[in-house]
Amino acid sequence: MTSVSKLRRHLPASALRLALLGSVMGFAAVAAAPAVSAQEIRVWSGYPELAPFYEHVAEGMKAQHPDLSVKVEAIALREHEKRLALGLTSGEAAEVIELGTSTATRYLENGLFNAAPDDIAAFVQDSANFNDFFRDSASYDGTVYGLPLFRGQSALYYNTEMFEAAGLTEPPTDMADYTKYAEALTQRDANGAPTVSGWSLRLSGGGQGIAEKFWINMFQYGESLVEQDAAGKWKADFANEQGRAALKQYLENVHTLKTVTIEMPADAEAFEREQTAMFIRESWVIGDIAAKAPDLSYATATLPRGSIVAPVSLWISGEGAEAEAAWAFAQAANEPDNLLWLLDNVGWLPNRSGLDYSAILKAKPALAAFVDYPDTYEFFSLPNIGPVEEILTRTAARLTEAFANPALATDDAAIDAVLVAMQDEINTLLQREGLLAE
Repeated sequence: MTSVSKLRRHLPASALRLALLGSVMGFAAVAAAPAVSAQEIRVWSGYPELAPFYEHVAEGMKAQHPDLSVKVEAIALREHEKRLALGLTSGEAAEVIELGTSTATRYLENGLFNAAPDDIAAFVQDSANFNDFFRDSASYDGTVYGLPLFRGQSALYYNTEMFEAAGLTEPPTDMADYTKYAEALTQRDANGAPTVSGWSLRLSGGGQGIAEKFWINMFQYGESLVEQDAAGKWKADFANEQGRAALKQYLENVHTLKTVTIEMPADAEAFEREQTAMFIRESWVIGDIAAKAPDLSYATATLPRGSIVAPVSLWISGEGAEAEAAWAFAQAANEPDNLLWLLDNVGWLPNRSGLDYSAILKAKPALAAFVDYPDTYEFFSLPNIGPVEEILTRTAARLTEAFANPALATDDAAIDAVLVAMQDEINTLLQREGLLAE
């Protein structure tokens, strides 16, 4: 099985502009957390499904910290990012902040998160606990600031009953198969309009998520939205045959083959309601299916080439007793029992090394596609650069417009023009920040 330590490491970018409003059982133990005097700390999360996990962690701390109250405030990710931009710059943010590395970079560049105490830093830097990729994801300029917690990683979900009805016995193995399978799996009304999509593509909504999902598909063709050079600079260079194949696949499925439409129900909700036969998403969907559609017949599979990995850490703000309590909470969240509870009950993949998943995999075989993959499997991550969100948001806007244009589906030159415009806009943003490769 490939270690995530083989992931490409992305270095932090130069400073962003200041406008920020937009050994038990083989485990290296976390140092014992000191008793804390703070009466209440807040935890800000961008994933509502994680609220029970943080509450579980808080409940487990009561014996050692009986006077500590933990208030969990978990809201949708984009709203979480907005409140964070306001809260950190105004000094009103929660003490414990859950945030992905690519977004945290802007705040690290401007000194808005606390550096980790020595014992936390030593725990994060211990290779028995985290590989280099996750250590670096919680660090800035060589200093540990956060505690790695979980990651997003994608795989294919497919409805096994729909596959059987369509005569499909195995999951798709390349991108050409994805389109063939989508055609075979689509269910239509008397007029030929799709009523159940063969493959749910991210076509609208979600802002930068559209660009992330497109990047995942384009990665299967061997291309990326941005690439880093040996000097640590970045460049977009996807206006080529591989980029065209990725965008054309979307357009053909929507406008030519009509295996899906922009208006159709999509994503996990559609899959759980059997309104789509297959889609690509992270491991949290397994827990969501168990809660909302426990009788659904489905399986998972690795993607043809590899997956995105989006590391998320816990970062600390505040001072004094509150900050001390916040670090104690972050330590508790990283205990093996709590991390296994996270995977088993929520479905997000822990970042800590050395965890024994065997009992969980036996009960939930769908998780295997996320932790058991071939040695040739490749990963990529969003770059840890200040303008990454602007890059994704602007790219998503261009993609949304392209997906809605049926004339593009049969016009390779027009597709190439869209890709060139996207590529040029990204490189202009990189140049503005002094990040553009030669």
